[in-house]
Amino acid sequence: MTISDRIRVKSVRPLSNGHFKLNAVSLDWRRDNGEWQSQNREVLDRGDACTLLPYNLAQRTIVLVKQFRYPAYTAGHDDLLIEAAAGLLDNASPEERIRLEAEEETGYRLHDVRKIFEAFMSPGAITEKIHFFVAEYEPSMHVGAGGGLADEGEEIEVLELTIDEALAMIAGGRIVDAKTIMLLQYAALRIFR
Repeated sequence: MTISDRIRVKSVRPLSNGHFKLNAVSLDWRRDNGEWQSQNREVLDRGDACTLLPYNLAQRTIVLVKQFRYPAYTAGHDDLLIEAAAGLLDNASPEERIRLEAEEETGYRLHDVRKIFEAFMSPGAITEKIHFFVAEYEPSMHVGAGGGLADEGEEIEVLELTIDEALAMIAGGRIVDAKTIMLLQYAALRIFR
């Protein structure tokens, strides 16, 4: 039996149709015992995204960005958020979009980006799937200041840190962004062993 055999969507009612789409969904779910159970969910559809961790193996460094994130602030994070460069796909392929985002946010024009996995970050409420990448960088790949796009409200500081500094920032509570923690843990286990 597939998931399609176990679900009957009764209604989808738009609650918001702005930059992100929020829907109230009513559905029936067939439980393992065969009984149908009615459920109501609110589902945020923001589109898929991509994220990337640039690393320099010889120098044992990585590049992250630091910026204001209003939702994190409202949840009690009273600081700029340190995170990996990222962005919504906006109808581009994940590989194409992450190259553009990396250059726009960090100032590095990366050559060989490598996809390492995909993950749903909050599947209980959000449809977004993030495509995770890593790419080696060299100083010669630094082609601009980075900083993001001011007309999109971005004001991004570029950080070059050692992998050890970044991991200590997780332990110390300074890096609290899930996608960034996942990329740094991957780098610690697979790149900087």
